[in-house]
Amino acid sequence: MDGTQWIIFILIIQIIHFLGTWKLYVKAGRKAWEAAIPIYNGIVLMKIINRPKWWVILLFIPIINLLMFPVVWVETIRSFGKSTLLDTWLVILTLGFYIYYINYVEDVIYIEDRSLKPKTGLGEWVSSIVFAIVAATLVHTYFIQPYVIPTGSLERTLRVGDFLFVSKFHYGARVPMTTLAAPMVHDTLPVLKTRSYLADVDPETAKTSWINKLQLPYMRLPGFERVEKNDIVVFSLPSDTLYQFFKAQKAVIKPIDKKSNYVKRCVGTPGDSLSVVDGFVHINGKKLQLSDRAKPMYDYEVYAKNGVSSRYLEEVDASDYLRKYIAPSITEAQYNALVPFAMGANRKQDGKIEIITEEKGIPTDVIRQLRLSLTEEKPLARVANMTAEMVEKLRQNPAIDSVVMTLEPKGVYGGSFPQKPNLYPWNNDNFGPIYIPEAGATVEINSKTIPLYKKIIRDYEHNDVEVTGNKVLINGQEANSYTFRQDYYWMMGDNRDHSEDSRTWGYVPADHIVGKPVFLWMSFDNFTEGIAKWRPRWERVFTTVGGSGEPVSYRWYFVVAIIGWFVFDFFRKRKKKKA
Repeated sequence: MDGTQWIIFILIIQIIHFLGTWKLYVKAGRKAWEAAIPIYNGIVLMKIINRPKWWVILLFIPIINLLMFPVVWVETIRSFGKSTLLDTWLVILTLGFYIYYINYVEDVIYIEDRSLKPKTGLGEWVSSIVFAIVAATLVHTYFIQPYVIPTGSLERTLRVGDFLFVSKFHYGARVPMTTLAAPMVHDTLPVLKTRSYLADVDPETAKTSWINKLQLPYMRLPGFERVEKNDIVVFSLPSDTLYQFFKAQKAVIKPIDKKSNYVKRCVGTPGDSLSVVDGFVHINGKKLQLSDRAKPMYDYEVYAKNGVSSRYLEEVDASDYLRKYIAPSITEAQYNALVPFAMGANRKQDGKIEIITEEKGIPTDVIRQLRLSLTEEKPLARVANMTAEMVEKLRQNPAIDSVVMTLEPKGVYGGSFPQKPNLYPWNNDNFGPIYIPEAGATVEINSKTIPLYKKIIRDYEHNDVEVTGNKVLINGQEANSYTFRQDYYWMMGDNRDHSEDSRTWGYVPADHIVGKPVFLWMSFDNFTEGIAKWRPRWERVFTTVGGSGEPVSYRWYFVVAIIGWFVFDFFRKRKKKKA
């Protein structure tokens, strides 16, 4: 829905409102025409129902208005004596059209000094819950959104199990585009596991569906920052076409604001020329200097003539390495008990059993309980994922001979964007150079460059693109250049060899930007292993995401503030009772 269509839609709503309420306005001592003037009619209605004028603003805020309309409907009929439970359900279930019946059929009397206090404890409870949801939705949608890190693409900068507050106002809050959606949830309703919004997701019909025509155009409130290199950014995943992740299903078209949210580091901004050289990002030919809080990780091969013990890797807190245990024999019952810890098992040529696990291995108490005789292999070379600090510490171990970064050689295709190996044989370690488009910039378009920009032109800027031989047709016309309508960004995970990012799916459009993580309020180790195994990382609790130097925890300041508030509230209530 473009701006003109949205204005027409609002006018239709105003006509519906006028036809259904003008008699009630008259009975409340107002003029009939006052029900017909947009915005002004809302101000007058607030006076009629004895509610604050600023409620009118809430009626025009996407998503918030879905909560406020039923509240206003109920308040309207109660101002004319219709306050039974049946009346309340009728006005809600008829989407407000029960007011038409009251307006034209019922001979109601306006109650000017109606009490706004709920008559029952249940009514007061419901009223409090409704407005708590409205307030929480307003904050969640336009100011601060809670977020949890589910994957390790930013390890060890942000860790799996980190709970964040993401600011919407730093870059300017993106106004919801999907107008018919449940509040306080993203794309899926909890428990029900169904979509939380109304939209046609079938690629064949989505462009013409009346439901999708109710989508708002992209709008963003003013912010006070621009996305800069080194910023950690939450954004809607451009390539998200799945009902649910990790399930093989037919591709769907999802509204931008209902695509899955990802968090990565911005390493390239509009107008940059970006390349990855031997694993390191270069911007305009110079190596990118990361923030001092960034802790990029790479896969390294570790060598030792006497074998690389898992203990050496544990001591430096390395990750993503495999462990192999050898058992002379193992029963089916014993193996079934090891399934939660094992990735697989093989029978070797000598008849012994080889059990493969991730870096946490098999707990000692489990081995004892199963009465297993296990020996862990110490191979001469092992691959592990480490930061530069971990590598330096490991190299100081006299038992280690060498630690070498693993790299995919230049010119060997590794499945990277734009997935054209003949033209662009790029991989995660040697990629580009590639231009990051900015709004208003013009690039040459031909059979070689179109793979880089086709998705932008077709999917993000909504043009028809056809390639015939060496000709490129945009909207049916042969094109040799294209001018971009919006800015684009390049996002990558700090966990370089274990992150699916722009190297896989390309550019992130400006209209996909969600917000900026600013505060880490809780963090749990073992987050993916069930709540019983969660262990708080106290040193990360109540720390800032940005800034420089080692993160400082403010948890004790928060505890003191909470205690101070309860003490203040206690004495305030005590003083009030005495008065």
